[in-house]
Amino acid sequence: MNAPLPARRPIRELPDELVSQIAAGEVIERPASVVRELVDNALDAGARSVTVRLVEGGVRAIVVEDDGAGIPAAELPLAVRRHATSKIASLAELERVATMGFRGEALAAIASVAELVITSRDGEAAHAHRLDARSGELAPAARAVGTTVEVRELFFATPARRKFLKTPATEFAHALDAVRRHALARPDVAFAVWHDGRLAAQWRAASTAQRVADVLGDEFVGSSREFARDAGPLQLAGRVGLPEAARSRADWQYVFVNGRFVRDRLIAHALRSAYDDQLHGSRQPAYVLFLAIAPDLVDANVHPTKIEVRFRDARAVHEAVRRAVADALAPSRASAAAAPAPSPATAVAPVAPTHWQPTLGLPASWTARESAPPAWDAWRAAAPEAVGPTSPGARPAPPPASEPGDWPLGRAIAQIGGVYVLAENAHGLVVVDMHAAHERIVYERLKAAAAAGGPDAPLPAQPLLIPVVFTATPAEVATAEAEAATLAALGLDVAPLSASTLSVRSRPAALPDADVAELTRRVLADLAQVGASRVVQRARDDLLATMACHGAVRANRRLTLDEMNALLREMEATERADQCNHGRPTWRQVTLKDLDALFLRGR
Repeated sequence: MNAPLPARRPIRELPDELVSQIAAGEVIERPASVVRELVDNALDAGARSVTVRLVEGGVRAIVVEDDGAGIPAAELPLAVRRHATSKIASLAELERVATMGFRGEALAAIASVAELVITSRDGEAAHAHRLDARSGELAPAARAVGTTVEVRELFFATPARRKFLKTPATEFAHALDAVRRHALARPDVAFAVWHDGRLAAQWRAASTAQRVADVLGDEFVGSSREFARDAGPLQLAGRVGLPEAARSRADWQYVFVNGRFVRDRLIAHALRSAYDDQLHGSRQPAYVLFLAIAPDLVDANVHPTKIEVRFRDARAVHEAVRRAVADALAPSRASAAAAPAPSPATAVAPVAPTHWQPTLGLPASWTARESAPPAWDAWRAAAPEAVGPTSPGARPAPPPASEPGDWPLGRAIAQIGGVYVLAENAHGLVVVDMHAAHERIVYERLKAAAAAGGPDAPLPAQPLLIPVVFTATPAEVATAEAEAATLAALGLDVAPLSASTLSVRSRPAALPDADVAELTRRVLADLAQVGASRVVQRARDDLLATMACHGAVRANRRLTLDEMNALLREMEATERADQCNHGRPTWRQVTLKDLDALFLRGR
């Protein structure tokens, strides 16, 4: 039996208070949202010092004080009205907005869900004025030039919203993080945060480098690298954490666009791509990125909270960020820049194994076909200088180092378990995973050779006896048609069968066990997001990583001391040599202090 239709309700205009409460649901999520909006206003007013006071995580009270320009008494009632602002006056100004706030919604939204009082004094006033947003009463008050905004009993007018708040400790942590983001973006401004009458955090005005150290700690600075890069209309700067300092959570990832903290999927993807083949598993990098761009090249009016942006040329921004961060991460801790330039490394002495083994003359001899998949033949033929000599033992050994400290990775002394190389350097003992280290060396050589061969060289493809057919979205079909040539270069022959079906007739020869439909979907998604050139490069790198893994020296291969030293010298001369292609560390330092502690020396 059908349920009766509900009685029709007439269309009506909503009351102003309800409209404001609906708008507040978009802007004000929790106390941290209020803190963010109020600190934005303080910075737009030219404040040089901002103090935030919270009671019970901001649920009971939030007070933000600043020493900015202040608000004239006549404009205070306007400040709490919806869509009233001093920051923009025309569409042209909206398209080039350079202030933190501009929508004119924050104070009105806060006033609709909490008790709001503003006390402000501008430079020309004899005294301050105090406005009660609920009653509209304006009265004289005592205050220096600047503004104080008091927000009490958040969500008292909407009890259902208040039930969704977490514990005071959790809400305070979110509010503190909101101030932390502003502190990173504006090192020229002093910030102080008080909670329940106690000083919780304080950052004095400082240089950008000092502010990053003050906010994120010396540990982050010590395990990260500073970088700066101009890329056309973009200026990039910041610090990126080293791969070995990656975290289990993405809680130390800060991106600022023109001083505004944002969460942008495009930039996040670019940063993650820069860490390709350097992070293990699901580890998350830590970074602080400052991106400056002309205001008319970025749209900040995308989300009510202003935490999202849209770039006019998104792909150019993606590539600029990826390259800048990748270049910053390229030098390894084992870099030979701090040591004398090495002579050409020696090759492994000839042996007669039953299975194919490469030389360490680097990266490998590809003459043994039984261990090298046939699909790689084209790559070997195209870049013979990358795959090493056809006969080992052709290169001279470097002169032996007189002292262990002459080289960053020291002098080889032994091999353990057929897997690890032990070396002595100025700091103590170095332990090297020889397969992981050699794998990175081979990989970087192959990448360089492939780049020299040109970006248009197609990947080997394997035709499918039975095409794989799968249901696709209209966007996937459109991308497959537009990027047919790119897909073919990746070894994927994809053709639309209908408006909602795709057929795949070949796959990359180096991926015989891949789920063809899932692989195609992933490639189409990447093509739509970051463009053809990056997708082709990443697919090529994946193939070369597989080749490098097969081409690296295997466990239980006995090496001479000269061969071990050759490996160490190659590591020092290779970019990203601190991790293998899968993100595992290639070497560890055990200092003399660590060894002393093991044997209780000095106790």
